[in-house]
Amino acid sequence: MSLIVSSAPSTEPVTLSEAKAHIRVDHNELDDLINELITSARQAAETFTNRTFVDTTFVYKINVFPHDGLVDSHILLPRSPVDSVSSVTYLDTAGSSQTLATSVYEVDTSSLPGRVRLKFGQAWPNTQLHPEVVTITFIAGYGAASAVPNAIKVAVKMLVSDLYEHPEWRLDASPAVHDNPTARRLLMTEQVVEFA
Repeated sequence: MSLIVSSAPSTEPVTLSEAKAHIRVDHNELDDLINELITSARQAAETFTNRTFVDTTFVYKINVFPHDGLVDSHILLPRSPVDSVSSVTYLDTAGSSQTLATSVYEVDTSSLPGRVRLKFGQAWPNTQLHPEVVTITFIAGYGAASAVPNAIKVAVKMLVSDLYEHPEWRLDASPAVHDNPTARRLLMTEQVVEFA
């Protein structure tokens, strides 16, 4: 399985001016650094919550469709909230790329995590026996930055502050979520635990 960002968010959930006000910076010399810290903080918060804050397009590859014999034969999407699924493609048994018709599946955007499931009376197609033969392209996020819950925005600003005040943490691959108990508690209220 793999998850790749196909189209990154066009904005961050926290603006440069909001972050600067939070960390009490009133000059422009460090704007590039602070923008990088906002992105790092957002990415860490998204990883922690298994959510995407501002609309992002993902390409999710899995090895097989679910087995039809299962009671709830669905595919869980690894980022929430799911806005839509653009396409489901797969390699058939002959190795040819096919697009699964929307008459075969439906998208549940209400559940957390979102999922792709069969419509009544439908069956998943047979695929080639090869890794990552099923590709789901989907959009996840709250929409615009203005729709992101306030608890997430506050946590991102707290993480930006931590990274600004502790430059040594910038070398860490997963900045500060676990080192800031208040930010962690705020993000836990939004965490999708099925993928945690």
